[in-house]
Formats: sequence, structure tokens, C-alpha cells
Amino acid sequence: MKKLLFLIALSLLSAGIYAEDFSSVYGNIGDLFQNPDQNTGLTVFPLLRIPLGGRYEGMGTAFTAVADDAGFLEANPSGSSGLAYTELSVLHNNWIADSNMEGVIYTVRFNDLGIGFGGKFLYVPFTEYNAWGERVSKGYYSESLATANISYNFFSSYYFYGLSVGTNLKVAYRNVPGVFYAPPEGATKEETKAYNQSALAVMLDVGVLTRFNVLKFFASRTRNFSLGAVVKNLGPNAKEEPLPAEATFGIAYAPIRPLIVAFDFNFPFSFNKADFPAEEWNIATGIDIVFTDFFSVQSGFRIRGSNPRISLGSTVDLEKVTFVVNYTLDMTTQFNALDKFSIEAKFNLGDRGRGELAAKIDDFYTASLEEYADGNLEKAMSFLEDVMLLDPDFQPATELYKIIKRAIMLQREMESIQQVE
Repeated sequence: MKKLLFLIALSLLSAGIYAEDFSSVYGNIGDLFQNPDQNTGLTVFPLLRIPLGGRYEGMGTAFTAVADDAGFLEANPSGSSGLAYTELSVLHNNWIADSNMEGVIYTVRFNDLGIGFGGKFLYVPFTEYNAWGERVSKGYYSESLATANISYNFFSSYYFYGLSVGTNLKVAYRNVPGVFYAPPEGATKEETKAYNQSALAVMLDVGVLTRFNVLKFFASRTRNFSLGAVVKNLGPNAKEEPLPAEATFGIAYAPIRPLIVAFDFNFPFSFNKADFPAEEWNIATGIDIVFTDFFSVQSGFRIRGSNPRISLGSTVDLEKVTFVVNYTLDMTTQFNALDKFSIEAKFNLGDRGRGELAAKIDDFYTASLEEYADGNLEKAMSFLEDVMLLDPDFQPATELYKIIKRAIMLQREMESIQQVE
């Protein structure tokens, strides 16, 4: 327990030091980006653009080609078919002033099939006062998002990761209290309905992801290079206003085991450019550095228009539960309040026996190699048969099995030739 409290405190301290030491640096960086995007704010549902938290936010949202934990739900819907564990994540994000976001994500994988569900809730309190300074009403402006995910990894084998394809079905609802749009006195039912600013929207995300090895300087079965692409928020207008549709292409590279470097290119687009032109393209980049098996640090940079965003996150992995804390610095951050701060608690619910199965396959395969080296071909084949029974797609076993089978046939032919009748 002391270890847990210490590591969480260390993560919070690192975020605080970062805010204090780099605020002046950020001011200098911000001076370099004085090119405001004139098309900002023309789409609805801002919660679709606000990162919920986790490593996705810590890496500056450059997560399209990483997508290796629950953050895939916001980054790339194809990620669920490659996750190592079943996960349940609970997230909280202090955004701007009194606005907050809450979220929950659950995902599970059945071999090459991944399934996920998530919810996201943004709320902003308000109070209305009359001319005498008396409070006459209060409530919340809120936006809610529910997401259902499914993905499948095609063509996967021992030598090829496969091609993961996935989609998110999302339903968003905006609740605007009546005091925001109070119709004139005596308005008809239809007129009152026209004043209502609450809105419902349905949309889709579609993504692809693959991994392979490029310039890999460490030994591991995991691939060190990833490519991902996703199109987000495809759907009809809500209250005659467009959704923030966007296409993203991402790459991620791990030159050494403890380091991941990621880059995303984001291209917003619009189906009605005349009335609602899309924002300019923007980029995001991020890194993930593992210091120990239980502690890592993430950082990222994203530039949209004239608002550069710098993020720093820390991850504390305690096997069954993982904590991720982030701090984000941009033009809307306030230092006199805990703005742009998020925390995630991620629960590891197991791997559905995949780890135990992989260990058993490795044991049988290693035993077959040892028997093969000692010349015990029949015993080696027996172990390989056990491997192929557990995993028919374990190609090294099938390849070695064929070699040994040919060796035994050749041995028997030689024995028959040498036999004296």
C-alpha cells in the first residue's frame, strides 16, 4: 500500500513540476504558432474532440498506431482485436474551469475477435441570476456518448500480425436546459420545439491496424513498428450542424524495448464545405518511456491552429490495477486551478488463458528442440504434435515437424538400402 501511495504521489508531483517549470517554456512555444484556424467551432459535440485520459491523452493523442490498451476506443476501433488483457477502465478528467468528464471502458478479446463498450459524460454547471442578483435557476449543460466496438484480426499467423479492422457505433446526446433557450411567452408547441437546442446524433468510426518488425534492436515476439488509419465521426448532421469528421493516419516505432515513438496526421473534412468548411490539418506526436516494469512516463505534443498542446503522463502498473495520471498544458489551462488533469484506474481482468496456453506451447516446443538435438526424432515429433494440437497456427512447430518427418523417412530408406538380405 505504501508503494502504491508513493508512486501515485510521484506521478502527481511530476505533473505539478512539469506545469511549474514548463509554463514559461510553453509561452515561448505558443509564440511560434500564431495562425488561428478560422473554421474552428463549426461542428457539434465538443466532447468528441476532448481526450478522456489514459495513455491516449498522455501521448498527445498520437495513439492511432499504438492502440494497445483501453484508449483504443477513442484512437482506433481496430485495436480491441489485439489487446493482451480484458480491461475495465474508469476515468475522470478535470477539463476547463468547472467542466468535467467521466468515462468507463470495458473490452474483451476472443482470439482474433475484439469487443468493447464505453461511455463518456461531459457536464458543465451553470447558475442563472435575475436583475436583483437572486438565483432563479441552476442546472447542467451536458453531453453524453455511448460507444459499442467490434474488430477482427484477419490473416494472423506466427510470422504475420495480421490486419485488424474495426468499427465503433456511437450515439451522442446533448442536453441543453430549457432556461438556455426559453421561447417567448405564448409560443406554440411547434415554436417551442424549434427553440430546443438538445440534440441526438448517431455516427461511425472505422479503423485498420497492422504491426511488423523494422530496424528492431531487441529480442521479442512483439512487433516494433505499427501502422494505423481511422475515419471518425461519420454521420448525419445534428440540428443542422455537422459532426467533427476526421481522417487520421498514424505510425508508431519502438527502436528499443523501453521506448515507443508515435506520430499522427489528422485531416478534418466536411461534406458541406460551402456552409461548414473543415478545420485545417493538424499533427500530434508522443512518446512512451518504460523505466521499470511498473512505472512509465508518457509525453506528447499536438498543434491545432494556434493552440499547441503539451501533455505529460505517468503510468503505475500494479499487475491487477494500473493508474494513469496526466497533465495537459495549452492556451486554456489555468494554473490557479487543477485544469486539464486526468486520472484513470485500469483493472486487469485476465487474458482468458492465452498466457498460460502460450507458456505451455513454448514448453512443448523447447522440449521438441532438445529431443531433436539429441537425435530422439520420435520423441521430438510427439512434442511437436502436442504443440500443433494446442495451436495449429504455430508455424515453427509445423515446419520442424516436416523436417523431422523427412529425416525419419530418409533414415529408414538408408537402413533398407544397407540391410543385407
